[in-house]
Amino acid sequence: MSATIQSEQLSVEHLLGIKELTAADIELIFRTADGFKEVLNRPIKKVPSLRDITVANLFFESSTRTRVSFELAEKRLSADVVNFSSSGSSVSKGETLVDTVNNILAMKVDMVVLRHPDPGAAVFLSRNVGARIVNAGDGTHEHPTQALLDAYSIREKLGKVRGIKVLIVGDVLHSRVALSNIFCLQKLGAEVMLCGPSTLMPRHIDSLGVKVEYDLDKALRWCDVANMLRIQMERQKGDGIANFPSLREYAMRFGLDLQRYERIGKKILIMHPGPINRGVEITSQVADHANSIILDQVENGVAIRMAVLYLLAARIPRSTV
Repeated sequence: MSATIQSEQLSVEHLLGIKELTAADIELIFRTADGFKEVLNRPIKKVPSLRDITVANLFFESSTRTRVSFELAEKRLSADVVNFSSSGSSVSKGETLVDTVNNILAMKVDMVVLRHPDPGAAVFLSRNVGARIVNAGDGTHEHPTQALLDAYSIREKLGKVRGIKVLIVGDVLHSRVALSNIFCLQKLGAEVMLCGPSTLMPRHIDSLGVKVEYDLDKALRWCDVANMLRIQMERQKGDGIANFPSLREYAMRFGLDLQRYERIGKKILIMHPGPINRGVEITSQVADHANSIILDQVENGVAIRMAVLYLLAARIPRSTV
């Protein structure tokens, strides 16, 4: 990493959400990720930046992509890694979150990456334990590293984020990705529009300064980038489709297939935070299209998470390292 980047610091001690970051923080993370992306393309994809740091990955919800991405980022930085899953642990026996984490910190852990079903869990933890906390998703609240890698991917492909029109489509009501993306994109000067069924649109969402459109074809003609969200059936009531008549009807009205894409009449970038419900919010032909940057998002996720961990580690008092 360059001396210029090393001399700069984030304005926060934890990554709890995009809302707490400044535009300068986000740009610093992007510049740092640029350097780490170059590392990831070397024959030897490892640097000793966190050689003296121990990171605990605490996942109280199922996750594959985010957990693996963080673990890979930590190992690329030469950190010592401890993985924790709530299933089969003392949590299932009634132990509190703070007790669980404090027991782990007693093993001299410096940083905690937390995925938790309750909104605000990362904030709560940051106030009660002496370690740097990275929010890897808290309920339907925020998922900051996903928003950072999404905006970074747009910047990489289009050369900028400011002035870009970004459409977020789908289950906004249950999506932590949507909220973090709105905060991140607006801080970087992008325009944001939301589209989806009215039953999956939060009340008063327009108070965040976003446009709302219920006609997907109109929305697609407006945008430069379309980020297609997954329908989060596990967070919905009943049989998972209580907020709309059927998956088939959802796909017809709000799904992106090749015919709808070609009707737009211009090139737009296609994004998806994953995992993809192919044939529901997006078809395979569009997900695998030349203008899809879904796999770029996955690759950029490792570089962004390396940058976040590296910059937060710089905020750890040296006496504890």
